[in-house]
Amino acid sequence: MSTTGGESVVEPGFLAPRVWMPFVVVSLIWGSTWLVIRDQLGTVPASWSVTYRFIFAAIGMVILAVVMRQPLKIDRPMVGWTIFLGVLQFAMNFNFVYAAEHHITSGLVAVMFALLIVPNALLAKYWLGRQIGGAFILGSAIASLGVGLLMLQEYRAAPVGEAEVLLGLSLTLCAVTTASISNVLQVTPQIARYPTITILAWSMFWGSIANAVFAFITQGPPVIDTRPGYIGGVLYLSIIGSVVTFPLYFRLMRDIGPGKAAYTGVVIPVVAMVLSTIFEGYVWSMLALAGGVLVMVGLVVAMQTRNA
Repeated sequence: MSTTGGESVVEPGFLAPRVWMPFVVVSLIWGSTWLVIRDQLGTVPASWSVTYRFIFAAIGMVILAVVMRQPLKIDRPMVGWTIFLGVLQFAMNFNFVYAAEHHITSGLVAVMFALLIVPNALLAKYWLGRQIGGAFILGSAIASLGVGLLMLQEYRAAPVGEAEVLLGLSLTLCAVTTASISNVLQVTPQIARYPTITILAWSMFWGSIANAVFAFITQGPPVIDTRPGYIGGVLYLSIIGSVVTFPLYFRLMRDIGPGKAAYTGVVIPVVAMVLSTIFEGYVWSMLALAGGVLVMVGLVVAMQTRNA
Protein backbone atom coordinates (compact mmCIF):
# COMPACT_ATOMS: atom_id res chain seq x y z
CA MET A 1 0.00 0.00 0.00
CA SER A 2 1.37 3.42 -0.96
CA THR A 3 0.06 6.94 -1.14
CA THR A 4 0.14 9.33 -4.05
CA GLY A 5 -1.44 12.73 -3.74
CA GLY A 6 -3.19 11.60 -0.56
CA GLU A 7 -4.89 8.58 -2.15
CA SER A 8 -4.20 5.00 -1.16
CA VAL A 9 -2.93 2.84 -3.98
CA VAL A 10 -2.71 -0.96 -3.86
CA GLU A 11 0.70 -1.89 -5.20
CA PRO A 12 1.22 -5.22 -7.00
CA GLY A 13 3.85 -7.60 -5.63
CA PHE A 14 7.09 -8.25 -7.48
CA LEU A 15 5.92 -11.73 -8.56
CA ALA A 16 2.92 -10.26 -10.39
CA PRO A 17 3.49 -10.74 -14.17
CA ARG A 18 2.84 -7.03 -14.78
CA VAL A 19 5.85 -6.30 -12.55
CA TRP A 20 8.48 -8.98 -13.02
CA MET A 21 8.08 -9.34 -16.79
CA PRO A 22 8.80 -5.67 -17.66
CA PHE A 23 11.46 -5.60 -14.93
CA VAL A 24 13.32 -8.49 -16.56
CA VAL A 25 12.87 -7.19 -20.11
CA VAL A 26 14.11 -3.69 -19.22
CA SER A 27 17.08 -5.05 -17.26
CA LEU A 28 18.16 -7.39 -20.08
CA ILE A 29 17.79 -4.82 -22.86
CA TRP A 30 19.39 -1.91 -21.02
CA GLY A 31 22.13 -4.27 -19.85
CA SER A 32 22.95 -4.86 -23.52
CA THR A 33 22.91 -1.20 -24.57
CA TRP A 34 26.22 -0.43 -22.85
CA LEU A 35 28.07 -2.60 -25.37
CA VAL A 36 26.32 -0.81 -28.24
CA ILE A 37 26.93 2.69 -26.84
CA ARG A 38 30.65 1.94 -26.63
CA ASP A 39 30.70 1.34 -30.41
CA GLN A 40 28.99 4.70 -30.96
CA LEU A 41 31.99 6.57 -29.53
CA GLY A 42 34.13 6.98 -32.61
CA THR A 43 33.85 9.12 -35.72
CA VAL A 44 30.53 10.69 -34.75
CA PRO A 45 30.49 13.19 -31.84
CA ALA A 46 28.53 11.80 -28.91
CA SER A 47 25.96 14.60 -29.02
CA TRP A 48 25.07 13.76 -32.63
CA SER A 49 24.79 10.05 -31.79
CA VAL A 50 22.34 10.94 -29.01
CA THR A 51 20.44 13.16 -31.46
CA TYR A 52 20.07 10.38 -34.03
CA ARG A 53 18.98 7.92 -31.35
CA PHE A 54 16.10 10.06 -30.15
CA ILE A 55 14.98 11.30 -33.55
CA PHE A 56 14.28 7.69 -34.49
CA ALA A 57 12.97 6.92 -31.00
CA ALA A 58 10.50 9.82 -31.19
CA ILE A 59 9.26 8.63 -34.58
CA GLY A 60 8.93 5.10 -33.23
CA MET A 61 7.04 6.29 -30.15
CA VAL A 62 4.56 8.29 -32.27
CA ILE A 63 3.96 5.21 -34.42
CA LEU A 64 3.45 3.13 -31.26
CA ALA A 65 0.97 5.70 -29.92
CA VAL A 66 -1.02 5.56 -33.18
CA VAL A 67 -1.01 1.75 -33.27
CA MET A 68 -2.11 1.53 -29.63
CA ARG A 69 -4.64 4.33 -30.14
CA GLN A 70 -3.10 6.51 -27.47
CA PRO A 71 -3.89 10.25 -27.64
CA LEU A 72 -1.21 12.54 -29.03
CA LYS A 73 -3.04 15.78 -28.25
CA ILE A 74 -1.94 17.42 -24.97
CA ASP A 75 -2.91 20.65 -23.26
CA ARG A 76 -0.66 23.70 -22.88
CA PRO A 77 0.62 22.94 -19.36
CA MET A 78 1.60 19.45 -20.49
CA VAL A 79 3.58 20.92 -23.40
CA GLY A 80 5.76 22.68 -20.84
CA TRP A 81 6.13 19.54 -18.76
CA THR A 82 7.10 17.38 -21.75
CA ILE A 83 9.70 19.94 -22.84
CA PHE A 84 11.16 19.86 -19.33
CA LEU A 85 11.12 16.06 -19.19
CA GLY A 86 12.56 15.75 -22.68
CA VAL A 87 15.48 18.05 -21.91
CA LEU A 88 16.21 16.30 -18.60
CA GLN A 89 15.75 12.65 -19.58
CA PHE A 90 16.52 12.46 -23.27
CA ALA A 91 19.00 15.30 -23.75
CA MET A 92 20.99 16.13 -20.60
CA ASN A 93 20.94 12.60 -19.14
CA PHE A 94 22.19 10.85 -22.25
CA ASN A 95 24.71 13.53 -23.20
CA PHE A 96 26.20 13.19 -19.72
CA VAL A 97 26.32 9.38 -20.13
CA TYR A 98 27.99 9.45 -23.56
CA ALA A 99 30.43 12.14 -22.38
CA ALA A 100 31.29 10.08 -19.28
CA GLU A 101 32.18 7.08 -21.45
CA HIS A 102 34.91 9.17 -23.08
CA HIS A 103 36.69 9.23 -19.72
CA ILE A 104 35.83 5.97 -17.94
CA THR A 105 34.74 2.49 -18.96
CA SER A 106 31.13 1.75 -19.85
CA GLY A 107 31.14 -0.82 -17.06
CA LEU A 108 31.93 1.82 -14.44
CA VAL A 109 29.24 4.14 -15.83
CA ALA A 110 26.71 1.30 -15.72
CA VAL A 111 27.64 0.45 -12.13
CA MET A 112 27.41 4.11 -11.07
CA PHE A 113 23.88 4.25 -12.47
CA ALA A 114 22.84 1.75 -9.82
CA LEU A 115 22.93 4.73 -7.44
CA LEU A 116 19.65 5.82 -9.07
CA ILE A 117 17.77 3.88 -6.39
CA VAL A 118 18.77 6.45 -3.76
CA PRO A 119 17.53 9.74 -5.30
CA ASN A 120 14.51 7.97 -6.81
CA ALA A 121 13.39 6.66 -3.41
CA LEU A 122 14.07 9.97 -1.63
CA LEU A 123 12.34 12.13 -4.24
CA ALA A 124 9.38 9.72 -4.30
CA LYS A 125 9.11 10.09 -0.53
CA TYR A 126 9.09 13.89 -0.55
CA TRP A 127 7.22 14.51 -3.82
CA LEU A 128 4.77 11.59 -3.83
CA GLY A 129 4.45 10.64 -0.19
CA ARG A 130 5.69 7.08 -0.80
CA GLN A 131 7.10 5.57 2.39
CA ILE A 132 10.49 3.87 2.40
CA GLY A 133 10.05 0.48 4.10
CA GLY A 134 12.58 -1.29 6.28
CA ALA A 135 13.02 -4.15 3.81
CA PHE A 136 13.78 -1.66 1.04
CA ILE A 137 16.39 0.08 3.19
CA LEU A 138 18.02 -3.22 4.18
CA GLY A 139 17.97 -4.53 0.61
CA SER A 140 19.37 -1.27 -0.72
CA ALA A 141 22.18 -1.39 1.85
CA ILE A 142 23.10 -4.92 0.77
CA ALA A 143 22.86 -4.02 -2.92
CA SER A 144 24.90 -0.84 -2.35
CA LEU A 145 27.67 -2.92 -0.82
CA GLY A 146 27.59 -5.10 -3.93
CA VAL A 147 27.64 -2.04 -6.16
CA GLY A 148 30.62 -0.75 -4.18
CA LEU A 149 32.53 -3.97 -4.88
CA LEU A 150 31.65 -3.80 -8.58
CA MET A 151 32.70 -0.14 -8.65
CA LEU A 152 36.02 -0.96 -7.01
CA GLN A 153 36.62 -3.70 -9.57
CA GLU A 154 35.83 -1.39 -12.50
CA TYR A 155 37.90 1.42 -10.99
CA ARG A 156 40.92 -0.87 -10.72
CA ALA A 157 40.42 -2.01 -14.31
CA ALA A 158 40.01 1.50 -15.73
CA PRO A 159 42.96 2.20 -18.09
CA VAL A 160 42.99 5.95 -17.32
CA GLY A 161 44.40 8.30 -14.73
CA GLU A 162 42.77 9.51 -11.54
CA ALA A 163 41.73 12.88 -13.01
CA GLU A 164 39.97 11.16 -15.92
CA VAL A 165 38.15 8.81 -13.54
CA LEU A 166 36.97 11.69 -11.35
CA LEU A 167 35.72 13.63 -14.37
CA GLY A 168 33.91 10.55 -15.69
CA LEU A 169 32.32 9.87 -12.30
CA SER A 170 31.20 13.51 -12.01
CA LEU A 171 29.54 13.39 -15.42
CA THR A 172 27.82 10.13 -14.47
CA LEU A 173 26.49 11.63 -11.24
CA CYS A 174 25.05 14.50 -13.30
CA ALA A 175 23.35 11.92 -15.52
CA VAL A 176 21.95 10.08 -12.48
CA THR A 177 20.58 13.35 -11.07
CA THR A 178 18.79 14.43 -14.25
CA ALA A 179 17.43 10.91 -14.82
CA SER A 180 16.11 10.69 -11.25
CA ILE A 181 14.29 14.03 -11.37
CA SER A 182 12.67 13.04 -14.66
CA ASN A 183 11.82 9.56 -13.35
CA VAL A 184 9.91 10.81 -10.33
CA LEU A 185 8.21 13.68 -12.17
CA GLN A 186 6.70 11.09 -14.51
CA VAL A 187 4.69 9.70 -11.61
CA THR A 188 3.38 13.01 -10.23
CA PRO A 189 -0.40 13.49 -10.65
CA GLN A 190 -0.10 16.46 -13.03
CA ILE A 191 1.87 14.32 -15.50
CA ALA A 192 0.51 10.82 -14.79
CA ARG A 193 -2.97 11.97 -15.91
CA TYR A 194 -1.77 11.27 -19.47
CA PRO A 195 -0.84 7.81 -20.81
CA THR A 196 2.84 6.90 -20.55
CA ILE A 197 3.29 6.56 -24.31
CA THR A 198 1.78 9.99 -24.94
CA ILE A 199 4.22 11.61 -22.49
CA LEU A 200 7.17 9.69 -23.93
CA ALA A 201 6.34 10.55 -27.55
CA TRP A 202 6.30 14.28 -26.79
CA SER A 203 9.28 14.14 -24.41
CA MET A 204 11.43 12.31 -26.96
CA PHE A 205 10.36 14.78 -29.65
CA TRP A 206 11.45 17.78 -27.57
CA GLY A 207 14.54 15.90 -26.39
CA SER A 208 15.65 15.24 -29.97
CA ILE A 209 15.28 18.95 -30.81
CA ALA A 210 17.31 19.93 -27.74
CA ASN A 211 19.97 17.37 -28.69
CA ALA A 212 20.20 18.66 -32.26
CA VAL A 213 20.58 22.29 -31.11
CA PHE A 214 23.22 21.32 -28.55
CA ALA A 215 25.11 19.15 -31.05
CA PHE A 216 25.11 21.87 -33.73
CA ILE A 217 26.33 24.55 -31.30
CA THR A 218 29.08 22.42 -29.75
CA GLN A 219 30.12 20.16 -32.67
CA GLY A 220 29.03 21.90 -35.86
CA PRO A 221 27.05 20.31 -38.71
CA PRO A 222 25.86 16.70 -38.47
CA VAL A 223 28.44 13.92 -38.81
CA ILE A 224 27.44 10.38 -39.80
CA ASP A 225 29.23 7.05 -39.72
CA THR A 226 28.03 4.87 -42.60
CA ARG A 227 29.30 1.61 -41.09
CA PRO A 228 26.51 -0.97 -40.85
CA GLY A 229 27.54 -1.51 -37.23
CA TYR A 230 27.00 2.16 -36.38
CA ILE A 231 23.68 2.46 -38.24
CA GLY A 232 22.48 -0.81 -36.70
CA GLY A 233 23.57 0.40 -33.28
CA VAL A 234 21.59 3.63 -33.61
CA LEU A 235 18.47 1.70 -34.65
CA TYR A 236 18.92 -0.82 -31.83
CA LEU A 237 19.30 1.94 -29.24
CA SER A 238 16.36 3.85 -30.74
CA ILE A 239 13.84 1.06 -31.15
CA ILE A 240 14.80 -1.73 -28.75
CA GLY A 241 16.67 0.40 -26.21
CA SER A 242 14.13 3.26 -26.15
CA VAL A 243 10.75 2.60 -27.79
CA VAL A 244 10.43 -0.87 -26.25
CA THR A 245 11.94 -0.17 -22.84
CA PHE A 246 10.90 3.31 -21.74
CA PRO A 247 7.13 2.62 -21.82
CA LEU A 248 7.76 -0.55 -19.77
CA TYR A 249 10.02 1.26 -17.31
CA PHE A 250 7.74 4.24 -16.73
CA ARG A 251 4.72 1.96 -16.42
CA LEU A 252 6.73 0.02 -13.84
CA MET A 253 7.36 3.23 -11.90
CA ARG A 254 3.65 3.93 -11.79
CA ASP A 255 2.99 0.38 -10.53
CA ILE A 256 5.71 -0.15 -7.90
CA GLY A 257 7.23 3.30 -7.40
CA PRO A 258 10.39 5.02 -8.62
CA GLY A 259 12.59 3.52 -5.87
CA LYS A 260 11.97 -0.13 -6.68
CA ALA A 261 11.73 0.47 -10.44
CA ALA A 262 15.24 1.93 -10.24
CA TYR A 263 16.44 -1.50 -9.11
CA THR A 264 16.67 -2.30 -12.82
CA GLY A 265 19.75 -0.08 -12.63
CA VAL A 266 21.23 -2.38 -9.98
CA VAL A 267 20.69 -5.49 -12.12
CA ILE A 268 21.77 -3.88 -15.41
CA PRO A 269 25.55 -3.77 -14.72
CA VAL A 270 25.48 -7.45 -13.78
CA VAL A 271 23.71 -8.21 -17.07
CA ALA A 272 26.26 -6.04 -18.90
CA MET A 273 29.13 -7.95 -17.30
CA VAL A 274 27.57 -11.31 -18.19
CA LEU A 275 27.20 -10.18 -21.81
CA SER A 276 30.77 -8.89 -21.75
CA THR A 277 31.85 -12.35 -20.58
CA ILE A 278 30.08 -13.92 -23.55
CA PHE A 279 31.09 -11.45 -26.26
CA GLU A 280 34.28 -9.81 -25.01
CA GLY A 281 35.95 -12.46 -22.86
CA TYR A 282 35.45 -10.57 -19.60
CA VAL A 283 36.95 -12.55 -16.68
CA TRP A 284 35.13 -12.32 -13.35
CA SER A 285 37.27 -11.48 -10.34
CA MET A 286 36.31 -12.42 -6.80
CA LEU A 287 35.33 -8.77 -6.22
CA ALA A 288 33.01 -8.74 -9.21
CA LEU A 289 31.51 -12.12 -8.32
CA ALA A 290 30.88 -11.09 -4.70
CA GLY A 291 29.41 -7.78 -5.85
CA GLY A 292 27.07 -9.51 -8.29
CA VAL A 293 25.81 -11.91 -5.62
CA LEU A 294 25.18 -9.09 -3.11
CA VAL A 295 23.30 -7.08 -5.73
CA MET A 296 20.92 -9.99 -6.34
CA VAL A 297 20.45 -10.67 -2.61
CA GLY A 298 19.70 -6.99 -2.05
CA LEU A 299 17.15 -7.03 -4.87
CA VAL A 300 15.30 -9.99 -3.35
CA VAL A 301 15.21 -8.37 0.12
CA ALA A 302 14.18 -4.90 -1.14
CA MET A 303 11.29 -6.23 -3.22
CA GLN A 304 9.66 -7.75 -0.12
CA THR A 305 8.26 -4.36 0.83
CA ARG A 306 5.26 -2.81 -0.94
CA ASN A 307 6.31 0.79 -0.94
CA ALA A 308 9.33 2.96 -1.93
